[in-house]
Amino acid sequence: MRLFLLIFVLSALAQVFLPWWSLVPVSLGVAFVLARHGGRAFLAGFAGVGLGWLLLAAWWTVQNDGLLAHRVAQLLPLGGNGWALVLLTAVLGGLAGGLAALAGAWLRQAVAPAPTSPVKQPHTQTTAA
Repeated sequence: MRLFLLIFVLSALAQVFLPWWSLVPVSLGVAFVLARHGGRAFLAGFAGVGLGWLLLAAWWTVQNDGLLAHRVAQLLPLGGNGWALVLLTAVLGGLAGGLAALAGAWLRQAVAPAPTSPVKQPHTQTTAA
């Protein structure tokens, strides 16, 4: 939950001042520091960035009565459905954030692998002959 919230807030703040792809280093860095498992990192990155993009795209669509989304959706095979474009935007942003977070979790595992329990060697007694 903490990973999701940090990715959501930090990527949203970064995209206010930086280009759209700023979500990638943010998601990668947060997952590198906090994530322990790749699957959870992917889900947190997908949900955090995807929700941020969904809210922003829906807000823009409501603000201009869907005119821009409708026109762009006509260029794509979406049948002019602006809300389908909003969902597609959220999925694409979520995939970018999720893959970046997965890469961050894997990078952490590669740099500092989780400690494993030592393998116990069977104790053998030597006898003097």
